[in-house]
Amino acid sequence: MIKLTKKEEIAMDLFWEKGPLFVKELMDYYEEPKPHINTLSTVVRTLEEKGMLKHEAFGGSFRYSPALSREEFGQETVKGVIGKYFSNSYVRAVSALVKDEEISLDELKALVKMVEKGKI
Repeated sequence: MIKLTKKEEIAMDLFWEKGPLFVKELMDYYEEPKPHINTLSTVVRTLEEKGMLKHEAFGGSFRYSPALSREEFGQETVKGVIGKYFSNSYVRAVSALVKDEEISLDELKALVKMVEKGKI
């Protein structure tokens, strides 16, 4: 399971929204106070090391883009949480959501129907 810091999440959200970017371009999308370019470069390199970003070389610069879509990352995160906290049991995970009233009976029934129809 890939864990992201808050700074990494902010950067990834921008990559998912804007597409491939150079670090200087990424900086343009930050609100004031903007992070220092070295800090942002470190965040981007760390995201690449974690497998979240990939790069293309353009002369001496790198343009970075997401290696995983937001949906793929979400699925991997859910799998990791279910593996770590629910012993790989999706039934236990859904049961916890129902018990804590995070998912209603109607939503659960709709989910079952979607599975039965092959829509998910």
